[in-house]
Amino acid sequence: MFYEVVIPAAGQGKRMKAGKNKLFIELSGTPIIVYTLRVFEEDPNCRGIILSINPAEEDYFIQMIATYDLKKVKKLVTGGTERQQSVYNGLKHVGEEIILVHDGARPFIDQVQISELTSSASLHGGAVIAVPVKDTIKKAADKKVLETVERSSLWAVQTPQAFRVSILKRAHEQAELESFLGTDDASLLERINEQVVIIEGNYDNIKITTQEDLYFAEAILHKQQL
Repeated sequence: MFYEVVIPAAGQGKRMKAGKNKLFIELSGTPIIVYTLRVFEEDPNCRGIILSINPAEEDYFIQMIATYDLKKVKKLVTGGTERQQSVYNGLKHVGEEIILVHDGARPFIDQVQISELTSSASLHGGAVIAVPVKDTIKKAADKKVLETVERSSLWAVQTPQAFRVSILKRAHEQAELESFLGTDDASLLERINEQVVIIEGNYDNIKITTQEDLYFAEAILHKQQL
């Protein structure tokens, strides 16, 4: 099923403490964002990539797109101060009926899972990729345990998240009207009572957030190249 993808790429990743956009950090000599973009570049069902960026970094993105011959990046849009605004700005330029929203710092998603997401989004309106929570979860206040949360129904949600464009636009418009800021795009659908289904993913689909994550990313990359 054909789709387009919006990738928010304007954040500075303060937890990485790299002094620059973390997406420009290299894994084995290639920027993180390039690995992410290549997944969609090589997917025949992807009709276009929209990047929400910091305008100050536009020249870098233009050069990078040319250097790595990324032909599916169809639009660079200005990112917002919040991720939600960056997605909404990109959403306005989508032409397909199905849209994916994906973190630029998740370079290890695969095309099989993308296909499952797009099919589910077409059928249900929204779909997210997630993995079962493995750790014991405690609810606490002031670092004092209040209870142990039963984890069999808990999922750690990743990206991509897939949606019918018409539904996601309505969800974003409602959130903007009410000044609501969600934790992800799926939460915007939830609050207008639209269905979101889960596609089980895998634990390699990490989001590279801290310096420690770079070690895991290099290991995953090495595993993929074996």
